[in-house]
Amino acid sequence: MSDQPNSLELTELNLEYPIWEQVFTVHPLVIVGTLESDGSADFAPKHMVFPLGWKNYFGFVCTPSHATYQNIKRSGEFTVTYPRPDQVVLTSLTASPRCDDNTKPELEAISRIPSKEIEGYFVEKGYIFLECRLMRFVDGFGENSLILGEVVRAEALTEIVRTPAHDDNELLFNHPQLVYISPGRYTVTGETQAFPFPENFKK
Repeated sequence: MSDQPNSLELTELNLEYPIWEQVFTVHPLVIVGTLESDGSADFAPKHMVFPLGWKNYFGFVCTPSHATYQNIKRSGEFTVTYPRPDQVVLTSLTASPRCDDNTKPELEAISRIPSKEIEGYFVEKGYIFLECRLMRFVDGFGENSLILGEVVRAEALTEIVRTPAHDDNELLFNHPQLVYISPGRYTVTGETQAFPFPENFKK
């Protein structure tokens, strides 16, 4: 072991407060769509989202007190729209608080398209669209829960689909992606580099 002192100065994070609010972390940004009890569309932005393994499963963090959780509990279905960078303001609108009558009037200004395999809607002009059926809730992460779903149908804009005929770097440069930098910031990624996996690496 080297006798050289550690040149990096570290600060212990205070666990009495969420560590995720004390540092910046990088996340996808999506819009989860559900149906209200009257059949109207509800949309909410989510950044604590992730694929569940290498198969077609999707999960995200939500709170039982939110309409998104309760709508999925009732219907067993939800949609996921990956918004484009020019939809960042629209995505922000989906986070608008509800009025006293429990409605979100801002959603009326959002153009939508119907899903095909399940009952629901997407935000129009996104670039990836997932239709999911609920597998299970996993409660108990403080006030939060995991919502786990199976992707039963998926579509993407043709120009962003990876093919051998298109270089990955060029594809991402021509079609940059919206990224949430938690807490409270975002960026657009277009300039990327291939990850230096070891030789014979297997996922």
